[in-house]
Amino acid sequence: MRRLSLSSRLALLFAACTAVVSLFAGILFNRASEAHFIELDQQQLDGKLIGLRRALQDVQPGESAARLADELSRQADLSLRITGSDGQRWYDSSIQIPANLPQQPGLATISNDDAEYRVLNAPLYPDKTDSPNLTLLLDITHHQHFLQRMQHLIWLTVGLSALATALLGAWAARSGLRPLRRMSAVARGISAHSLNARLPEAQIPPELAEMAHSFNAMLARLDDSFQRLSAFSADIAHELRTPLSNLLTHTQVTLTRPRPIEDYREALHSNLEELQWMAQLVNDMLYLAKADHGLLMPKRQPLELADETDVLLEFFAPLAEDAGVTLTRDGNARIEGDRNMLRRALSNLLDNALRFTPAEGYVSLRIVDQPSAVRVSVENSGEGISAELLPRLFDRFYRADPARQEGSSEHAGLGLAITQSIVRAHGGQIHCESADGWTRFVIELPKGD
Repeated sequence: MRRLSLSSRLALLFAACTAVVSLFAGILFNRASEAHFIELDQQQLDGKLIGLRRALQDVQPGESAARLADELSRQADLSLRITGSDGQRWYDSSIQIPANLPQQPGLATISNDDAEYRVLNAPLYPDKTDSPNLTLLLDITHHQHFLQRMQHLIWLTVGLSALATALLGAWAARSGLRPLRRMSAVARGISAHSLNARLPEAQIPPELAEMAHSFNAMLARLDDSFQRLSAFSADIAHELRTPLSNLLTHTQVTLTRPRPIEDYREALHSNLEELQWMAQLVNDMLYLAKADHGLLMPKRQPLELADETDVLLEFFAPLAEDAGVTLTRDGNARIEGDRNMLRRALSNLLDNALRFTPAEGYVSLRIVDQPSAVRVSVENSGEGISAELLPRLFDRFYRADPARQEGSSEHAGLGLAITQSIVRAHGGQIHCESADGWTRFVIELPKGD
């Protein structure tokens, strides 16, 4: 079955609401009209009862009905029956009075053939226990016809109002949903080459402004991700082109003429270095691909960060000594995490810090134990990083150094991206702060249970 459109659903909803409200109002009006007629009939019968009681003082069975005829002649739709205290019928003012009438005192409504009557039973002498009984009948057929016509009118009004509301509701819904159709048209026109399309938020109604803003934000994220993916593919080709060209050129030159065995051995060693760098690059890419798909599952083991960082500082100490850089560590904390992954992340930060720290500079590793998290920072002296470059430091293949060397066998620009993936796999965050004369990478890791 075909689904109803949103415009049709709104139109039907408007029609249903209008029908319910109209029906409810019609029923209330009908009940109010019926109660009003009952009240009028009650007043009319009560007034006639008072007049009959005055006209029938001390009436006896079989007495002349002259006084009654005079009293009843003023209203053609009113009839009277008088019965004795024993139930014997004394008098009927009309032959059309039904044989069986209600006997209980008070007001009642009965139907006879095509006529309807309001019946009032009351004693002729209220202060006497053996008083004859008066039964007044008021023909209310015209009242009932009016109420029936009004009921038909109510149903007709309900149907017409529901139909009119459905048509108007469909038009209003279609007009009101025009911004959604524009959004749909923009979405249909989006492709890999048109991700820069945006909805005009200024022309969108306030109710849809948030949706339009979210839609534009989604397009911006897609555009950014696509641009990054395109740049990422270009960077991979860029990084692999130089070592592959070196391998091909070196191999072709080596094979141009017969050479001594030592020349072949030297060529193979040179090629091996390039192949090892390419293998490392591929391994790093696979590692980042696993991180993108949430496949990095760090082990959870208790770690003393002071012990783990001291091992790294001992490893980098010879490099720092050769560069004339001072290495220090301050603080300690205990967390649960993967030893190898965290060592890799911190070693990437220390390696970067040592490479960009001038002679007689310093590299400081600080550990701060906070109530809900552990803060680890790697800070180094030297030239700072400009604020516009900070958001891109963790992009793959990005190098802040403008003197970028193609296919460098040492640094491919993946270290910080891998570090960020490791930190996020542990549920933490990493960011960089830089000012004149220093640069600091800050890692915040949640504590274990």
